[in-house]
Amino acid sequence: MTVEAPPPDLILHRGRITTLDRANPVASAVAIRDGKFLAVGRDQDVLPLAGAATRIVDLNGRCVLPGLIDNHLHIIRGGLNFNMELRWDGVRSLADAMTMLKRQVAVTPPPQWVRVVGGFTEQQFAEMRLPTIDELNAAAPDTPVFILHLYDRALLNGAALRAVGYSRDTPEPPGGEIVRDASGNPTGLLLAKPNASILYATLAKGPKLPFDYQLNSTRHFMRELNRLGVTGAIDAGGGFQNYPDDYAVIQQLADDGLLTIRLAYNLFTQKPKAEKDDFLNWTRTSKYRQGGDYFRHNGAGEMLVFSAADFEDFRQPRPDMAPEMEGELEAVVRILAENRWPWRLHATYDETIVRALDVFERVDCDIPLKGLHWFFDHAETISERSIDRIAALGGGIAVQHRMAYQGEYFVERYGERAAEATPPVARMLEKGVKVSAGTDATRVASYNPWVALAWLVTGRTVGGLALYPRRNCLDRETALRLWTENVTWFSNEEGRKGRIEVGQFADLIVPDRNYFGCPEDEIADAVSDLTMVGGKVVYGAGDFAPLDEAPPPPAMPDWSPVREFGGYAAWGAQDAAAGPAARQRLAADCGCAKACTVHGHDHAGALASRVPVADLKSFWGALGCACYAF
Repeated sequence: MTVEAPPPDLILHRGRITTLDRANPVASAVAIRDGKFLAVGRDQDVLPLAGAATRIVDLNGRCVLPGLIDNHLHIIRGGLNFNMELRWDGVRSLADAMTMLKRQVAVTPPPQWVRVVGGFTEQQFAEMRLPTIDELNAAAPDTPVFILHLYDRALLNGAALRAVGYSRDTPEPPGGEIVRDASGNPTGLLLAKPNASILYATLAKGPKLPFDYQLNSTRHFMRELNRLGVTGAIDAGGGFQNYPDDYAVIQQLADDGLLTIRLAYNLFTQKPKAEKDDFLNWTRTSKYRQGGDYFRHNGAGEMLVFSAADFEDFRQPRPDMAPEMEGELEAVVRILAENRWPWRLHATYDETIVRALDVFERVDCDIPLKGLHWFFDHAETISERSIDRIAALGGGIAVQHRMAYQGEYFVERYGERAAEATPPVARMLEKGVKVSAGTDATRVASYNPWVALAWLVTGRTVGGLALYPRRNCLDRETALRLWTENVTWFSNEEGRKGRIEVGQFADLIVPDRNYFGCPEDEIADAVSDLTMVGGKVVYGAGDFAPLDEAPPPPAMPDWSPVREFGGYAAWGAQDAAAGPAARQRLAADCGCAKACTVHGHDHAGALASRVPVADLKSFWGALGCACYAF
């Protein structure tokens, strides 16, 4: 007797699906059951699988891609703080950024701070500059304001200096500078010289959210990532992120089934000169790959020993690693290799990579590294010789789009020719080494994956500087693979996710534009209209909004910047401005001489659409709409 297979839970059809499965590269329909792809193919083959309870969703010809996976995201730390942060990521002018700051100052109660914690660069602003301390003091005379710019500096207003207790008597910190006036008083400018310890330590003095607010904050950060099409990430640990205390929130969400991002986490050493003790303890008390499909252990790093950390502040000369680096690194790597823990190692410069490879090769002679998925992070100035050595040892390279935010500073110090392959991604792929891509968000770069994809494809910074010749740029499919199937080697999940393929996790996105067909300069502006993780809709917008199953409750506390501004490019405020009441107010205030024959005075609504097929400005312009001339 033949037992009939149960029908799928969900079918999506009439789509243009890029599967990244080389045996079945395109499809129009998928069937999903128990969180995995049951069938991938043509409508006429997939639709007959439906049962009485199968939900069927018409994609209306939309582009569908595998869910994006960030190979290096500080998501655990970012989640704990997301609801407290005013994000300037994607904001196009300093004037707009300062307007956001003033609005946030007006609602932030004492003793809370207004914090802009990375994810942006002055190069993205039309003004090409940061705010001055005087401007911050004028905007916020009494509310502490802390602004982190990459890993090179922080700006504090007077209220923030008082809150952290910095005065003329404060000693100069190691590895950093408190800039002072002629009388020795701190001006509010902190510089990383050469590392970011002073910036981290100062930020850590600010108020923290209580546990239940951190749960809410982490859910909102995941929601923001889902909005941008991210369905998975590898967490790289981070400074002032302590294990296991700071992992309690993400563990609670995992236990409650509330994670909407598949997360693999690496353990980052906690204290200089105690790194060996950390890893001896962790390899006794933690098991590599412990956890489930949504939250699992992924080994060590990105910091293994502090003496090997070459921070990437390109405004400062390249730091020389301490002479004790090799000995300290070898002691840790031997522990990891003996326990079969893979690792990742932060390395900006080839000089650091060369010295680390000497250690890895020495350990490999005694404890073969074959089968361990270890890799370097960043590798902006890596040489061809180092790439070959990594390939010979079976390692990988995880690149991130830090140069999209710091490329101008690199060129200023090292020149245009030196910047042409920073990192040499195309050459890495030609040599056959394992390569994947990510962001290194949330401080040194934005968490927006489309900005990283645009950087890989165009070779341009967010400020528009053309860094790379075409030979170091990638085609769109290759860039997408670096953000999907390639990442799975780095988390030891090959064959389980990263493609739209039968048997893999049903993680997919429907971007708001055709990734393969839109102009290159529009890639960075993409968002997702439908994001699914394990066959569950974790974000829906536009036509797919009714499918959105479980959005988080409103951001906590009630003064959270997330409530007003959302996240990347302050999309929340933009959506509010496009609402009916706001449009009515703008129309009433319109000062144009002539109303549009189609839209009246509602030019704001006519110009607000993101979807090309409904672009009222260009579409109606051809038919006599006057908004285009407004």
